[in-house]
Amino acid sequence: MDLKAPHTTSRYEALLQLLSTADVIWNVSRLFFQEWDLSPSQFNVLNLLESNPEGLSQTDLGRQLITHRSNVTGLVDRLEKRGLVRRKEATDDRRAYRVVLTRKGSKLLRRIFPRYYQKADHVWNGVSGGQICDLLTALDHIARNAADVAKKLPGNEKKRSA
Repeated sequence: MDLKAPHTTSRYEALLQLLSTADVIWNVSRLFFQEWDLSPSQFNVLNLLESNPEGLSQTDLGRQLITHRSNVTGLVDRLEKRGLVRRKEATDDRRAYRVVLTRKGSKLLRRIFPRYYQKADHVWNGVSGGQICDLLTALDHIARNAADVAKKLPGNEKKRSA
């Protein structure tokens, strides 16, 4: 085990760089989506719905967005107010509903996607396919390790017993 102070290890430096990179990407995304009066989270909702034409429940959206259902409610409310999504009753449960993309929402995504994919590709300039594969493997491993740490933290008793 490395007995150096945590802030001097390459693992700690890599973790800080990962968090910093995520923060930079989030801030750039906020600026990018301003043109369409969207937040990155709102875009993510639209993007998920584009991939799921039958719609998704707010619970499913929350799981896929990795956010609490109450946050999804606000996102969907704002998108619905703009006519980009709508709630429709679920055929199998009249008490539930699914969130679906409207034509207006789909049309907006078709305007955004070309520039979005161009900018997203630019983020990867100079990074080889092999490096990307290695990064994906490492990030998956790190995420599993972080989930293990979270299960053992105080206040997470419910998840430990599940």
